[in-house]
Amino acid sequence: MTDDVVIAGVGMHPFGRFPELSLKDLSRVATVRALVDAGIGVKDVQAAYSANAMAGLLQGQEMVRGQTVLRETGIDRIPVVNVENACASGSSALAQAVMAVRAGAADVVLAVGFEKMFVSDLSSTLDALESAADLDVVQGLGIQFTAIYAMRLRRLIAEGSLSLDDIVDVAVKSHANGALNPYAQHRKEVTPEQVREARVIADPLTLLMCSSICDGAAAAVVAREGALPAGSRATVKVAASQGASGFTADPDGESSLSTMCAEKAYGEAGLGPGDIDLAEVHDAMAPAELLYAEQLGFCDSGRAAEFFRSGATRIDGSMPMNTSGGLSSRGHPVGATGLAQICELVWQLRGEAGERQVARPRFALAQNSGGWLEGESAAANVHILERAEPWD
Repeated sequence: MTDDVVIAGVGMHPFGRFPELSLKDLSRVATVRALVDAGIGVKDVQAAYSANAMAGLLQGQEMVRGQTVLRETGIDRIPVVNVENACASGSSALAQAVMAVRAGAADVVLAVGFEKMFVSDLSSTLDALESAADLDVVQGLGIQFTAIYAMRLRRLIAEGSLSLDDIVDVAVKSHANGALNPYAQHRKEVTPEQVREARVIADPLTLLMCSSICDGAAAAVVAREGALPAGSRATVKVAASQGASGFTADPDGESSLSTMCAEKAYGEAGLGPGDIDLAEVHDAMAPAELLYAEQLGFCDSGRAAEFFRSGATRIDGSMPMNTSGGLSSRGHPVGATGLAQICELVWQLRGEAGERQVARPRFALAQNSGGWLEGESAAANVHILERAEPWD
């Protein structure tokens, strides 16, 4: 018997616009694909954590969202826990599943995230997104997450550490990756000119830099190593699982929430940033990848532009980031996003990512954050996954 935790299977429903499909339809596809990938049936699942952020506001389904969607798949009579943690809902569900297996409460646990953001009234979706912030602080100000990212980027451009070309080029790179991803919402390469000339959302961010409204689902089967029959594919272990809630940032400066989580994750895994072979980060606006490169320790403070310009973050670079296309290209159905990152990293570590495949990765990191307080995300999770077997 071992205490190691593995990701035994993953599955996704493609991200995009699916007016004919319900939350149950989206969730069922992702769940069944994850179970098949793990080589198990619905009755092998001993507990489930279900991530969704907006169905109460958009579909009117409150309180028992996980039970309603999983029952349609045949998963019932087990503990089903609903997880709502803004854009970090999916990774929070995964963290709870990992904790349950580590604690010995279950040997096989499902984490599933789903969201349906396309509804008849666009303003309902925008209002739902605004509710992920502290309304006592932001209500009535007209500030969405796009504006928060824009203000951060404008400051860095004014300081000279980033240029407009940098934030354009990172969007071009992300869309190029997304064009290779069969699950991505936007599967089309774009040119720098198209990014610059797209409609301005919050200066300097244009439409092609931003994640869009999206439907989708993603799932992962988390298991105690040895609980399921060994397959012929590489084993993917959970080397670290760390999360924290947000705080009011010190105006004189301190580590970001994602930096705090990453440092704890590196400590848990016995690794440093230089050991990571690829990462999926929460780039709700594509240029956020530049911010997270620093916050996660992949480059020194103030050197993100230089790091990106070197080609390090490309699929064939020294530190590939968002090989899936990231949120701006793969899509951002809020409750599913964190688990979609895990799907991508598992496929990469197994060598199953097709045209997006990174060369022989061993360690992969997922950073997923959500919500907004005064100057900081409300929640963040960092997971580090490890390929157990050496590459041939």
